[in-house]
Amino acid sequence: MNTQVVILAAGHGKRMQSELPKALTSFSGRSFISHVLDSVERSGVCADPIIVVGQKKDQVINALGQNYRYVDQDEQLGTGHAVMVCEGKSKEAENILVLYADHPLVSSETIAKLASVHGDTDATITMAISTVPDFNEWRSSFLSFGRLVRDKEGNLSKIVEAKDASEEEQKIKEINPGYMCFEASWLWEHLHMLKNDNIQKEYYLVDLISMAFNEGKKISTISIEPREALGVNTKEQLELIENLK
Repeated sequence: MNTQVVILAAGHGKRMQSELPKALTSFSGRSFISHVLDSVERSGVCADPIIVVGQKKDQVINALGQNYRYVDQDEQLGTGHAVMVCEGKSKEAENILVLYADHPLVSSETIAKLASVHGDTDATITMAISTVPDFNEWRSSFLSFGRLVRDKEGNLSKIVEAKDASEEEQKIKEINPGYMCFEASWLWEHLHMLKNDNIQKEYYLVDLISMAFNEGKKISTISIEPREALGVNTKEQLELIENLK
Protein backbone atom coordinates (compact mmCIF):
# COMPACT_ATOMS: atom_id res chain seq x y z
CA MET A 1 0.00 0.00 0.00
CA ASN A 2 1.45 3.35 -1.07
CA THR A 3 1.16 5.42 2.11
CA GLN A 4 2.74 8.82 2.66
CA VAL A 5 3.38 9.83 6.27
CA VAL A 6 3.02 13.54 7.04
CA ILE A 7 4.33 14.89 10.36
CA LEU A 8 3.02 18.29 11.46
CA ALA A 9 5.94 20.16 13.03
CA ALA A 10 5.22 23.87 12.51
CA GLY A 11 4.37 24.64 16.16
CA HIS A 12 6.21 27.59 17.72
CA GLY A 13 6.54 26.26 21.25
CA LYS A 14 5.51 29.53 22.91
CA ARG A 15 3.72 27.77 25.74
CA MET A 16 6.87 25.73 26.33
CA GLN A 17 8.55 29.04 27.19
CA SER A 18 11.40 28.17 24.87
CA GLU A 19 13.09 29.70 21.84
CA LEU A 20 13.19 26.25 20.25
CA PRO A 21 10.52 25.09 17.83
CA LYS A 22 8.29 22.73 19.78
CA ALA A 23 9.33 19.78 17.59
CA LEU A 24 12.89 20.11 18.90
CA THR A 25 11.98 20.06 22.59
CA SER A 26 14.03 17.41 24.38
CA PHE A 27 12.40 14.29 25.81
CA SER A 28 14.50 11.39 27.13
CA GLY A 29 17.59 13.02 25.66
CA ARG A 30 16.24 13.42 22.13
CA SER A 31 13.88 15.80 20.35
CA PHE A 32 10.16 15.12 20.18
CA ILE A 33 10.24 14.73 16.43
CA SER A 34 13.18 12.30 16.54
CA HIS A 35 11.03 9.93 18.60
CA VAL A 36 8.20 10.22 16.06
CA LEU A 37 10.56 9.67 13.11
CA ASP A 38 12.03 6.58 14.79
CA SER A 39 8.53 5.14 15.22
CA VAL A 40 7.72 5.84 11.57
CA GLU A 41 10.91 4.09 10.45
CA ARG A 42 10.31 1.04 12.65
CA SER A 43 6.70 0.79 11.44
CA GLY A 44 7.84 0.17 7.87
CA VAL A 45 4.90 2.21 6.56
CA CYS A 46 6.85 4.98 4.85
CA ALA A 47 10.54 5.47 4.05
CA ASP A 48 10.40 9.19 3.28
CA PRO A 49 8.03 11.08 5.59
CA ILE A 50 7.10 14.68 4.83
CA ILE A 51 7.71 17.15 7.65
CA VAL A 52 5.61 20.32 7.72
CA VAL A 53 7.69 23.18 9.13
CA GLY A 54 6.86 26.78 10.05
CA GLN A 55 8.50 30.04 11.02
CA LYS A 56 11.46 28.37 12.74
CA LYS A 57 11.93 25.92 9.90
CA ASP A 58 15.69 26.45 9.57
CA GLN A 59 16.27 25.19 13.11
CA VAL A 60 14.24 22.05 12.44
CA ILE A 61 15.91 21.34 9.09
CA ASN A 62 19.39 21.94 10.49
CA ALA A 63 18.70 19.60 13.40
CA LEU A 64 17.24 16.77 11.31
CA GLY A 65 19.29 17.08 8.13
CA GLN A 66 18.43 16.70 4.47
CA ASN A 67 17.29 13.07 4.53
CA TYR A 68 13.67 14.14 4.83
CA ARG A 69 11.28 16.08 2.64
CA TYR A 70 10.11 19.40 4.08
CA VAL A 71 7.06 21.51 3.28
CA ASP A 72 6.75 25.08 4.51
CA GLN A 73 3.50 26.21 6.15
CA ASP A 74 4.00 29.97 5.95
CA GLU A 75 0.86 30.75 7.94
CA GLN A 76 -0.38 28.55 10.76
CA LEU A 77 -4.04 28.31 9.76
CA GLY A 78 -4.83 24.98 11.40
CA THR A 79 -4.23 21.27 10.93
CA GLY A 80 -6.31 21.06 7.79
CA HIS A 81 -4.24 23.79 6.17
CA ALA A 82 -1.00 22.11 7.33
CA VAL A 83 -1.90 18.92 5.48
CA MET A 84 -3.21 20.84 2.47
CA VAL A 85 0.22 22.36 1.74
CA CYS A 86 1.60 18.82 1.31
CA GLU A 87 -0.55 17.96 -1.68
CA GLY A 88 2.09 18.87 -4.26
CA LYS A 89 4.63 16.46 -2.74
CA SER A 90 2.16 13.63 -2.21
CA LYS A 91 0.68 13.17 -5.67
CA GLU A 92 1.77 9.54 -6.01
CA ALA A 93 0.47 8.38 -2.62
CA GLU A 94 -2.72 6.35 -2.35
CA ASN A 95 -3.07 7.09 1.37
CA ILE A 96 -1.94 9.91 3.68
CA LEU A 97 -1.13 9.14 7.33
CA VAL A 98 -0.93 12.19 9.60
CA LEU A 99 1.11 12.39 12.82
CA TYR A 100 2.17 15.21 15.14
CA ALA A 101 5.72 16.17 16.11
CA ASP A 102 4.63 17.02 19.67
CA HIS A 103 3.29 13.50 20.34
CA PRO A 104 6.57 11.65 21.01
CA LEU A 105 4.93 8.59 22.56
CA VAL A 106 3.25 7.35 19.39
CA SER A 107 4.49 3.80 18.74
CA SER A 108 5.59 2.04 15.59
CA GLU A 109 2.92 -0.59 16.31
CA THR A 110 0.16 2.02 16.25
CA ILE A 111 1.43 3.54 12.99
CA ALA A 112 1.64 0.12 11.36
CA LYS A 113 -1.81 -0.89 12.62
CA LEU A 114 -3.36 2.38 11.47
CA ALA A 115 -2.07 1.79 7.95
CA SER A 116 -3.00 -1.90 7.82
CA VAL A 117 -6.53 -1.47 9.21
CA HIS A 118 -7.08 1.39 6.78
CA GLY A 119 -6.21 -0.88 3.88
CA ASP A 120 -7.93 -4.01 5.19
CA THR A 121 -11.25 -2.23 5.79
CA ASP A 122 -11.15 -0.18 2.58
CA ALA A 123 -11.88 2.91 4.68
CA THR A 124 -11.96 6.51 3.58
CA ILE A 125 -10.63 7.55 7.00
CA THR A 126 -9.04 5.47 9.74
CA MET A 127 -8.21 7.06 13.06
CA ALA A 128 -6.80 6.12 16.43
CA ILE A 129 -9.06 6.73 19.40
CA SER A 130 -8.50 6.55 23.13
CA THR A 131 -10.92 6.26 26.03
CA VAL A 132 -10.23 7.67 29.48
CA PRO A 133 -12.11 6.76 32.68
CA ASP A 134 -12.07 10.42 33.77
CA PHE A 135 -10.14 13.66 33.39
CA ASN A 136 -8.54 13.60 36.83
CA GLU A 137 -4.85 13.60 37.85
CA TRP A 138 -2.51 13.13 34.84
CA ARG A 139 -5.51 12.60 32.57
CA SER A 140 -6.44 16.26 32.96
CA SER A 141 -4.16 16.82 29.94
CA PHE A 142 -6.92 15.29 27.82
CA LEU A 143 -9.38 18.06 28.67
CA SER A 144 -8.01 19.98 25.67
CA PHE A 145 -8.50 17.03 23.27
CA GLY A 146 -11.31 16.74 20.74
CA ARG A 147 -14.27 14.57 21.73
CA LEU A 148 -15.77 11.81 19.58
CA VAL A 149 -19.48 12.27 18.91
CA ARG A 150 -21.53 9.24 17.85
CA ASP A 151 -25.02 8.89 16.39
CA LYS A 152 -27.83 6.81 17.94
CA GLU A 153 -26.46 3.67 16.27
CA GLY A 154 -23.01 4.25 17.75
CA ASN A 155 -21.38 5.36 14.50
CA LEU A 156 -18.71 8.03 14.73
CA SER A 157 -20.35 11.11 13.23
CA LYS A 158 -18.00 13.97 14.08
CA ILE A 159 -15.21 15.23 16.32
CA VAL A 160 -15.74 18.37 18.34
CA GLU A 161 -12.66 20.30 19.43
CA ALA A 162 -12.62 21.01 23.16
CA LYS A 163 -12.87 24.78 22.73
CA ASP A 164 -15.97 24.36 20.58
CA ALA A 165 -17.60 21.61 22.65
CA SER A 166 -20.78 22.11 24.63
CA GLU A 167 -20.83 21.35 28.36
CA GLU A 168 -22.38 17.96 27.60
CA GLU A 169 -19.86 17.15 24.85
CA GLN A 170 -16.96 17.97 27.17
CA LYS A 171 -18.07 15.05 29.36
CA ILE A 172 -17.44 12.56 26.53
CA LYS A 173 -14.57 10.25 27.45
CA GLU A 174 -13.66 9.10 23.94
CA ILE A 175 -10.89 11.43 22.76
CA ASN A 176 -9.00 12.14 19.55
CA PRO A 177 -5.20 11.69 19.67
CA GLY A 178 -4.95 13.04 16.12
CA TYR A 179 -3.39 10.02 14.41
CA MET A 180 -5.33 9.58 11.15
CA CYS A 181 -5.02 7.85 7.78
CA PHE A 182 -6.93 9.05 4.71
CA GLU A 183 -7.68 7.86 1.21
CA ALA A 184 -5.56 10.41 -0.64
CA SER A 185 -7.86 11.30 -3.54
CA TRP A 186 -10.79 11.88 -1.18
CA LEU A 187 -8.59 13.87 1.19
CA TRP A 188 -7.27 16.33 -1.40
CA GLU A 189 -10.74 16.97 -2.75
CA HIS A 190 -12.30 17.57 0.65
CA LEU A 191 -9.54 19.60 2.31
CA HIS A 192 -10.55 22.48 0.04
CA MET A 193 -14.08 22.29 1.43
CA LEU A 194 -13.04 22.95 5.03
CA LYS A 195 -14.35 26.10 6.70
CA ASN A 196 -12.87 28.01 9.61
CA ASP A 197 -16.13 28.91 11.37
CA ASN A 198 -14.91 27.97 14.84
CA ILE A 199 -13.51 29.76 17.88
CA GLN A 200 -9.92 29.36 16.67
CA LYS A 201 -10.75 30.52 13.10
CA GLU A 202 -8.69 27.59 11.87
CA TYR A 203 -9.20 24.84 9.30
CA TYR A 204 -9.58 21.68 11.39
CA LEU A 205 -8.47 18.39 9.87
CA VAL A 206 -10.99 16.58 12.10
CA ASP A 207 -13.91 18.30 10.34
CA LEU A 208 -13.32 15.75 7.57
CA ILE A 209 -14.89 13.13 9.86
CA SER A 210 -18.34 14.73 9.64
CA MET A 211 -17.93 15.15 5.87
CA ALA A 212 -17.15 11.46 5.45
CA PHE A 213 -20.03 10.48 7.75
CA ASN A 214 -22.51 12.66 5.85
CA GLU A 215 -21.38 11.07 2.59
CA GLY A 216 -21.82 7.57 3.98
CA LYS A 217 -18.10 6.81 3.72
CA LYS A 218 -16.37 4.10 5.74
CA ILE A 219 -14.68 5.39 8.91
CA SER A 220 -12.53 2.82 10.71
CA THR A 221 -10.92 3.15 14.14
CA ILE A 222 -8.22 1.54 16.23
CA SER A 223 -7.95 1.90 20.01
CA ILE A 224 -4.78 2.95 21.80
CA GLU A 225 -3.84 3.42 25.43
CA PRO A 226 -4.29 6.97 26.78
CA ARG A 227 -0.57 7.23 27.55
CA GLU A 228 0.29 6.91 23.87
CA ALA A 229 -2.19 9.65 22.97
CA LEU A 230 -0.50 12.30 25.10
CA GLY A 231 0.77 15.45 23.43
CA VAL A 232 2.91 18.20 24.91
CA ASN A 233 2.09 21.90 24.90
CA THR A 234 3.52 23.06 28.23
CA LYS A 235 6.43 22.37 30.57
CA GLU A 236 3.98 20.73 32.96
CA GLN A 237 2.88 18.27 30.28
CA LEU A 238 6.50 17.55 29.43
CA GLU A 239 7.16 16.72 33.08
CA LEU A 240 4.09 14.48 32.99
CA ILE A 241 5.29 12.30 30.11
CA GLU A 242 8.77 12.13 31.63
CA ASN A 243 7.20 10.65 34.75
CA LEU A 244 5.01 8.23 32.79
CA LYS A 245 7.71 6.75 30.56
